[in-house]
Amino acid sequence: MGIGPSTKETTKHHFKDPLMELLGEDNDCRPAGVIVAGIAANYESKEFVIRRLGTWVSALKPDGVLVSMDSWGNSHLDFNLLLEQLSSLKIPAVGLCFEGVQAEPVTLNSSQSKVIDINKSADGRETEVLGENNINSQDARKALAMLKLLKKKQL
Repeated sequence: MGIGPSTKETTKHHFKDPLMELLGEDNDCRPAGVIVAGIAANYESKEFVIRRLGTWVSALKPDGVLVSMDSWGNSHLDFNLLLEQLSSLKIPAVGLCFEGVQAEPVTLNSSQSKVIDINKSADGRETEVLGENNINSQDARKALAMLKLLKKKQL
């Protein structure tokens, strides 16, 4: 497993990211920033990076966080550890990532119900069509709506 063409975000996607476009248009949101983090090689490094990310995010004092990942497989470990860390810090968070049906996520956590699967293929598989399984505007709207509900403690 690993990143495939359909889950890989292109430069065009980064310049017209649906999450950033939506957040820029929403009058209720004031984005504090974007954090880009790599995937650590071993578990101890993963935990260290996640604790640092949690501390960094906590210092920003956000009302909520959207966590997106353009990968799958072992990267889900980092993704889920971050969602757990944010939850332990009482920071509402919604995740967006490719899950599909090829395999169970590497790890599950109590925040799993707050994760949106960005899979677009009919059978839930990585399709090898460049950029097919990326976050789109519908995914972004759903994530923001979920985050707003979390902030109100309704989800």
